[in-house]
Amino acid sequence: MTETEIMQWLQEVQHPAKEDQSVVALGMVDKVEQEKGKVRVTLAFPKRPDPLKNYLIGAVQACLYRHLPGGTEIEVDTIVKDPAKPAPKGIQFNLEQLREVRQIIGIASGKGGVGKSTVTVNLAVALARLGFRVGVADADVYGPSIPTMTGTEDAVIEMEGEDENTNLFIPVEKFGVKWLSVGHVSQAGQALIWRGPMASTALKQIILQTAWGPLDVLLIDMPPGTGDIQISLIGDIPLTGAVIVTTPQQVALADVLRGANMFRNPQVNKPILGLVENMSWFTPAAHPEEKYYLFGKDGGARMASGLDIPLLGQIPLVQDIREGADEGTPAALLDRPDSQAFLSIARQLSAAL
Repeated sequence: MTETEIMQWLQEVQHPAKEDQSVVALGMVDKVEQEKGKVRVTLAFPKRPDPLKNYLIGAVQACLYRHLPGGTEIEVDTIVKDPAKPAPKGIQFNLEQLREVRQIIGIASGKGGVGKSTVTVNLAVALARLGFRVGVADADVYGPSIPTMTGTEDAVIEMEGEDENTNLFIPVEKFGVKWLSVGHVSQAGQALIWRGPMASTALKQIILQTAWGPLDVLLIDMPPGTGDIQISLIGDIPLTGAVIVTTPQQVALADVLRGANMFRNPQVNKPILGLVENMSWFTPAAHPEEKYYLFGKDGGARMASGLDIPLLGQIPLVQDIREGADEGTPAALLDRPDSQAFLSIARQLSAAL
Protein backbone atom coordinates (compact mmCIF):
# COMPACT_ATOMS: atom_id res chain seq x y z
CA MET A 1 0.00 0.00 0.00
CA THR A 2 1.09 3.64 -0.45
CA GLU A 3 0.95 6.63 1.88
CA THR A 4 -1.72 8.14 -0.41
CA GLU A 5 -3.90 5.07 0.06
CA ILE A 6 -3.49 5.23 3.84
CA MET A 7 -4.44 8.91 3.84
CA GLN A 8 -7.54 8.08 1.80
CA TRP A 9 -8.55 5.45 4.37
CA LEU A 10 -8.06 7.95 7.19
CA GLN A 11 -10.63 10.25 5.60
CA GLU A 12 -13.16 7.92 7.23
CA VAL A 13 -12.05 9.02 10.72
CA GLN A 14 -14.13 12.05 11.61
CA HIS A 15 -13.83 14.43 14.56
CA PRO A 16 -17.34 14.69 16.09
CA ALA A 17 -16.60 18.07 17.69
CA LYS A 18 -15.29 19.61 14.44
CA GLU A 19 -18.43 19.47 12.32
CA ASP A 20 -17.55 15.84 11.53
CA GLN A 21 -14.51 16.81 9.47
CA SER A 22 -11.93 14.07 8.98
CA VAL A 23 -8.60 14.05 10.77
CA VAL A 24 -7.00 14.46 7.34
CA ALA A 25 -9.07 17.54 6.43
CA LEU A 26 -8.24 19.03 9.84
CA GLY A 27 -4.51 18.54 9.21
CA MET A 28 -4.13 16.25 12.22
CA VAL A 29 -2.19 13.50 10.40
CA ASP A 30 1.38 14.69 10.90
CA LYS A 31 3.22 11.66 9.53
CA VAL A 32 2.66 8.22 7.99
CA GLU A 33 5.58 5.76 8.15
CA GLN A 34 5.90 2.21 6.87
CA GLU A 35 8.32 -0.57 7.64
CA LYS A 36 8.15 -4.21 6.76
CA GLY A 37 4.89 -5.46 8.32
CA LYS A 38 4.38 -2.25 10.28
CA VAL A 39 2.51 1.05 9.80
CA ARG A 40 2.93 4.01 12.14
CA VAL A 41 0.65 7.07 12.04
CA THR A 42 1.47 10.20 14.06
CA LEU A 43 -1.42 12.47 15.01
CA ALA A 44 -0.85 16.12 15.92
CA PHE A 45 -2.90 17.58 18.78
CA PRO A 46 -2.81 21.23 19.91
CA LYS A 47 -1.54 22.25 23.33
CA ARG A 48 -5.08 22.67 24.56
CA PRO A 49 -6.27 19.19 25.66
CA ASP A 50 -8.68 17.50 23.28
CA PRO A 51 -11.23 15.49 25.29
CA LEU A 52 -11.70 13.20 22.27
CA LYS A 53 -8.02 12.38 21.94
CA ASN A 54 -8.31 8.74 23.03
CA TYR A 55 -11.41 8.27 20.89
CA LEU A 56 -9.58 9.55 17.79
CA ILE A 57 -6.54 7.34 18.45
CA GLY A 58 -8.82 4.30 18.73
CA ALA A 59 -10.76 5.33 15.61
CA VAL A 60 -7.52 5.60 13.59
CA GLN A 61 -6.40 2.17 14.82
CA ALA A 62 -9.77 0.63 13.94
CA CYS A 63 -9.68 2.21 10.49
CA LEU A 64 -6.21 0.82 9.76
CA TYR A 65 -7.17 -2.66 11.01
CA ARG A 66 -10.11 -2.67 8.60
CA HIS A 67 -7.95 -1.88 5.57
CA LEU A 68 -4.51 -3.36 6.26
CA PRO A 69 -3.66 -7.03 5.76
CA GLY A 70 -4.00 -9.24 8.83
CA GLY A 71 -0.88 -9.44 10.94
CA THR A 72 0.25 -5.89 10.15
CA GLU A 73 1.58 -4.16 13.24
CA ILE A 74 -0.23 -0.86 13.75
CA GLU A 75 1.05 1.96 15.91
CA VAL A 76 -0.57 5.37 16.49
CA ASP A 77 1.69 7.99 18.05
CA THR A 78 0.79 11.53 19.09
CA ILE A 79 2.69 14.78 19.27
CA VAL A 80 1.73 18.17 20.68
CA LYS A 81 1.77 20.95 18.09
CA ASP A 82 -0.65 22.96 16.00
CA PRO A 83 -1.95 20.59 13.32
CA ALA A 84 -0.79 21.39 9.81
CA LYS A 85 -3.38 23.43 7.96
CA PRO A 86 -4.78 21.59 4.96
CA ALA A 87 -4.53 23.22 1.55
CA PRO A 88 -7.45 25.62 1.08
CA LYS A 89 -10.17 24.57 -1.30
CA GLY A 90 -11.41 26.68 -4.17
CA ILE A 91 -9.53 29.47 -5.88
CA GLN A 92 -5.93 29.94 -4.82
CA PHE A 93 -5.12 33.60 -4.24
CA ASN A 94 -2.04 34.77 -6.11
CA LEU A 95 -0.79 37.96 -7.72
CA GLU A 96 -1.52 36.94 -11.30
CA GLN A 97 -4.34 39.49 -11.75
CA LEU A 98 -1.99 42.27 -10.59
CA ARG A 99 0.72 41.36 -13.10
CA GLU A 100 -0.26 44.20 -15.48
CA VAL A 101 -0.83 46.77 -12.72
CA ARG A 102 2.08 49.20 -12.57
CA GLN A 103 1.39 50.94 -9.24
CA ILE A 104 -0.78 49.93 -6.26
CA ILE A 105 -1.58 52.68 -3.78
CA GLY A 106 -3.41 52.23 -0.49
CA ILE A 107 -5.63 55.15 0.53
CA ALA A 108 -5.63 54.98 4.32
CA SER A 109 -6.80 56.86 7.38
CA GLY A 110 -6.15 56.46 11.06
CA LYS A 111 -9.86 56.84 11.84
CA GLY A 112 -13.22 56.83 10.10
CA GLY A 113 -15.19 59.89 9.09
CA VAL A 114 -12.39 61.89 7.47
CA GLY A 115 -13.63 61.46 3.89
CA LYS A 116 -11.19 58.75 2.79
CA SER A 117 -13.61 57.17 0.31
CA THR A 118 -14.55 60.59 -1.11
CA VAL A 119 -10.87 61.29 -1.70
CA THR A 120 -10.36 57.85 -3.26
CA VAL A 121 -13.22 58.24 -5.74
CA ASN A 122 -12.31 61.76 -6.79
CA LEU A 123 -8.60 61.01 -6.97
CA ALA A 124 -9.34 58.05 -9.25
CA VAL A 125 -11.51 60.19 -11.55
CA ALA A 126 -8.90 62.95 -11.55
CA LEU A 127 -6.12 60.50 -12.50
CA ALA A 128 -8.31 59.16 -15.30
CA ARG A 129 -8.86 62.71 -16.55
CA LEU A 130 -5.08 63.10 -16.70
CA GLY A 131 -4.88 60.08 -18.99
CA PHE A 132 -3.98 57.29 -16.57
CA ARG A 133 -5.56 53.83 -16.66
CA VAL A 134 -7.08 53.56 -13.18
CA GLY A 135 -8.81 50.94 -11.08
CA VAL A 136 -10.30 51.16 -7.57
CA ALA A 137 -10.74 48.26 -5.15
CA ASP A 138 -13.09 49.26 -2.33
CA ALA A 139 -11.66 47.25 0.55
CA ASP A 140 -13.44 49.26 3.25
CA VAL A 141 -15.36 46.16 4.28
CA TYR A 142 -17.33 47.81 7.09
CA GLY A 143 -18.37 50.87 5.08
CA PRO A 144 -18.32 50.12 1.34
CA SER A 145 -19.67 53.46 0.09
CA ILE A 146 -18.05 53.60 -3.34
CA PRO A 147 -21.06 52.06 -5.19
CA THR A 148 -23.18 55.00 -3.95
CA MET A 149 -20.51 57.59 -4.75
CA THR A 150 -20.15 56.29 -8.31
CA GLY A 151 -23.83 55.57 -8.99
CA THR A 152 -23.13 51.87 -9.51
CA GLU A 153 -25.26 50.40 -6.70
CA ASP A 154 -27.40 48.47 -9.20
CA ALA A 155 -24.49 47.15 -11.25
CA VAL A 156 -24.54 43.39 -11.84
CA ILE A 157 -21.06 42.00 -11.31
CA GLU A 158 -20.24 39.40 -13.93
CA MET A 159 -17.78 36.55 -13.55
CA GLU A 160 -15.47 34.92 -16.04
CA GLY A 161 -13.68 31.60 -15.81
CA GLU A 162 -14.11 27.93 -16.57
CA ASP A 163 -15.15 26.76 -13.11
CA GLU A 164 -15.56 27.91 -9.52
CA ASN A 165 -11.81 27.59 -8.92
CA THR A 166 -10.87 30.05 -11.67
CA ASN A 167 -13.77 32.52 -11.65
CA LEU A 168 -12.80 36.18 -11.70
CA PHE A 169 -14.85 39.28 -10.98
CA ILE A 170 -15.27 41.70 -13.89
CA PRO A 171 -15.05 45.24 -12.48
CA VAL A 172 -17.61 47.93 -13.30
CA GLU A 173 -16.32 50.59 -15.71
CA LYS A 174 -17.54 54.16 -15.33
CA PHE A 175 -15.96 57.61 -15.63
CA GLY A 176 -12.95 55.95 -17.26
CA VAL A 177 -12.21 53.95 -14.08
CA LYS A 178 -12.62 50.27 -13.21
CA TRP A 179 -14.45 49.84 -9.89
CA LEU A 180 -15.05 46.84 -7.63
CA SER A 181 -16.39 47.06 -4.10
CA VAL A 182 -17.46 44.75 -1.33
CA GLY A 183 -20.73 46.64 -1.72
CA HIS A 184 -21.06 45.38 -5.30
CA VAL A 185 -20.98 41.73 -4.22
CA SER A 186 -23.15 41.98 -1.10
CA GLN A 187 -26.82 42.84 -0.78
CA ALA A 188 -27.71 46.49 -0.32
CA GLY A 189 -28.04 47.31 3.37
CA GLN A 190 -26.60 43.96 4.43
CA ALA A 191 -24.66 44.11 7.68
CA LEU A 192 -21.28 42.47 7.08
CA ILE A 193 -20.69 40.82 10.44
CA TRP A 194 -17.27 39.40 9.69
CA ARG A 195 -14.48 38.62 12.09
CA GLY A 196 -10.89 39.51 11.21
CA PRO A 197 -9.85 36.41 9.20
CA MET A 198 -13.13 36.33 7.24
CA ALA A 199 -12.88 40.05 6.43
CA SER A 200 -9.23 39.68 5.36
CA THR A 201 -10.16 36.84 3.01
CA ALA A 202 -13.01 38.86 1.50
CA LEU A 203 -10.71 41.81 0.87
CA LYS A 204 -8.06 39.66 -0.78
CA GLN A 205 -10.79 38.19 -2.97
CA ILE A 206 -11.90 41.67 -4.10
CA ILE A 207 -8.32 42.62 -5.00
CA LEU A 208 -6.76 39.36 -6.19
CA GLN A 209 -9.75 37.63 -7.80
CA THR A 210 -10.61 40.48 -10.18
CA ALA A 211 -9.69 40.77 -13.86
CA TRP A 212 -8.12 44.25 -13.65
CA GLY A 213 -6.20 44.03 -16.90
CA PRO A 214 -3.53 46.65 -17.71
CA LEU A 215 -3.61 49.55 -15.24
CA ASP A 216 -1.25 52.40 -14.50
CA VAL A 217 -2.65 52.80 -10.97
CA LEU A 218 -4.84 50.64 -8.71
CA LEU A 219 -6.15 52.54 -5.70
CA ILE A 220 -7.23 50.50 -2.69
CA ASP A 221 -9.72 52.20 -0.38
CA MET A 222 -8.52 50.60 2.85
CA PRO A 223 -10.53 50.10 6.05
CA PRO A 224 -9.82 52.85 8.59
CA GLY A 225 -7.54 52.10 11.50
CA THR A 226 -4.40 50.07 12.13
CA GLY A 227 -5.64 46.63 13.16
CA ASP A 228 -5.10 43.05 12.02
CA ILE A 229 -7.15 43.44 8.83
CA GLN A 230 -5.06 46.37 7.63
CA ILE A 231 -1.76 44.69 8.46
CA SER A 232 -2.84 41.44 6.79
CA LEU A 233 -3.89 43.35 3.69
CA ILE A 234 -0.61 45.26 3.49
CA GLY A 235 1.36 42.06 4.00
CA ASP A 236 -0.33 40.22 1.13
CA ILE A 237 -0.70 43.01 -1.45
CA PRO A 238 2.46 44.50 -3.05
CA LEU A 239 1.70 48.15 -2.34
CA THR A 240 3.82 50.78 -4.03
CA GLY A 241 2.99 53.06 -1.14
CA ALA A 242 0.21 54.77 0.79
CA VAL A 243 -1.64 58.07 0.86
CA ILE A 244 -3.03 59.10 4.24
CA VAL A 245 -6.22 61.16 4.50
CA THR A 246 -6.97 63.32 7.53
CA THR A 247 -8.91 66.35 8.68
CA PRO A 248 -7.18 69.29 10.38
CA GLN A 249 -8.37 68.79 13.97
CA GLN A 250 -6.11 67.35 16.64
CA VAL A 251 -8.21 64.24 17.35
CA ALA A 252 -7.79 63.12 13.72
CA LEU A 253 -4.10 64.00 13.57
CA ALA A 254 -3.33 61.77 16.57
CA ASP A 255 -4.64 58.83 14.52
CA VAL A 256 -2.57 59.91 11.50
CA LEU A 257 0.55 59.35 13.57
CA ARG A 258 -0.54 55.79 14.36
CA GLY A 259 -1.28 55.16 10.68
CA ALA A 260 2.11 56.52 9.63
CA ASN A 261 3.84 54.38 12.23
CA MET A 262 2.05 51.29 10.87
CA PHE A 263 3.40 51.83 7.37
CA ARG A 264 6.87 52.69 8.69
CA ASN A 265 7.05 49.66 10.98
CA PRO A 266 10.09 47.60 9.87
CA GLN A 267 7.87 44.55 9.32
CA VAL A 268 5.63 46.57 6.95
CA ASN A 269 8.08 49.14 5.52
CA LYS A 270 5.87 50.79 2.89
CA PRO A 271 6.58 54.37 1.77
CA ILE A 272 4.04 57.09 2.53
CA LEU A 273 3.59 58.99 -0.72
CA GLY A 274 1.84 61.92 0.88
CA LEU A 275 -0.93 63.29 3.05
CA VAL A 276 -4.25 64.79 1.96
CA GLU A 277 -5.95 67.25 4.30
CA ASN A 278 -9.71 67.01 3.77
CA MET A 279 -12.34 69.51 5.01
CA SER A 280 -9.60 72.09 5.37
CA TRP A 281 -12.02 75.01 5.45
CA PHE A 282 -15.66 75.80 4.76
CA THR A 283 -16.58 78.10 1.90
CA PRO A 284 -20.22 79.15 1.43
CA ALA A 285 -21.44 78.86 -2.15
CA ALA A 286 -22.68 82.43 -2.05
CA HIS A 287 -19.30 83.76 -0.87
CA PRO A 288 -16.59 81.70 -2.63
CA GLU A 289 -13.83 84.03 -1.49
CA GLU A 290 -14.51 83.40 2.21
CA LYS A 291 -12.90 80.63 4.29
CA TYR A 292 -14.03 79.40 7.70
CA TYR A 293 -11.66 76.98 9.44
CA LEU A 294 -14.23 74.86 11.27
CA PHE A 295 -11.80 72.06 12.21
CA GLY A 296 -8.69 74.15 12.79
CA LYS A 297 -6.18 75.55 10.34
CA ASP A 298 -3.31 73.75 8.60
CA GLY A 299 -3.19 70.83 11.05
CA GLY A 300 -2.55 68.39 8.20
CA ALA A 301 0.15 70.61 6.76
CA ARG A 302 1.97 70.70 10.09
CA MET A 303 1.61 66.94 10.50
CA ALA A 304 3.00 66.31 7.01
CA SER A 305 5.97 68.53 7.80
CA GLY A 306 6.57 66.79 11.12
CA LEU A 307 6.43 63.35 9.47
CA ASP A 308 8.61 64.55 6.58
CA ILE A 309 6.08 63.52 3.95
CA PRO A 310 4.58 65.63 1.13
CA LEU A 311 1.31 67.48 1.64
CA LEU A 312 -0.42 66.51 -1.59
CA GLY A 313 -3.22 69.02 -1.17
CA GLN A 314 -6.00 70.55 0.90
CA ILE A 315 -9.65 69.98 0.02
CA PRO A 316 -12.32 72.46 1.12
CA LEU A 317 -15.56 71.48 2.82
CA VAL A 318 -18.17 72.48 0.25
CA GLN A 319 -21.72 71.37 -0.31
CA ASP A 320 -21.12 70.43 -3.95
CA ILE A 321 -18.66 67.63 -3.01
CA ARG A 322 -21.19 66.09 -0.62
CA GLU A 323 -24.02 66.37 -3.10
CA GLY A 324 -21.90 64.83 -5.86
CA ALA A 325 -21.05 61.88 -3.60
CA ASP A 326 -24.70 61.28 -2.73
CA GLU A 327 -25.79 61.57 -6.36
CA GLY A 328 -23.05 59.36 -7.78
CA THR A 329 -21.37 62.21 -9.68
CA PRO A 330 -17.82 62.77 -8.36
CA ALA A 331 -16.76 66.40 -8.06
CA ALA A 332 -13.54 65.69 -9.98
CA LEU A 333 -15.58 65.26 -13.17
CA LEU A 334 -16.32 68.99 -13.22
CA ASP A 335 -14.23 72.16 -13.46
CA ARG A 336 -15.16 73.97 -10.27
CA PRO A 337 -12.50 75.15 -7.78
CA ASP A 338 -13.09 72.09 -5.56
CA SER A 339 -12.68 69.88 -8.64
CA GLN A 340 -9.35 71.52 -9.37
CA ALA A 341 -8.18 70.57 -5.86
CA PHE A 342 -8.50 66.88 -6.75
CA LEU A 343 -6.79 67.38 -10.12
CA SER A 344 -3.91 69.14 -8.35
CA ILE A 345 -3.56 66.23 -5.90
CA ALA A 346 -3.58 63.77 -8.82
CA ARG A 347 -0.74 65.69 -10.49
CA GLN A 348 1.24 65.76 -7.24
CA LEU A 349 0.75 62.05 -6.74
CA SER A 350 1.74 61.16 -10.30
CA ALA A 351 4.90 63.24 -9.85
CA ALA A 352 5.68 61.42 -6.58
CA LEU A 353 5.42 58.08 -8.41
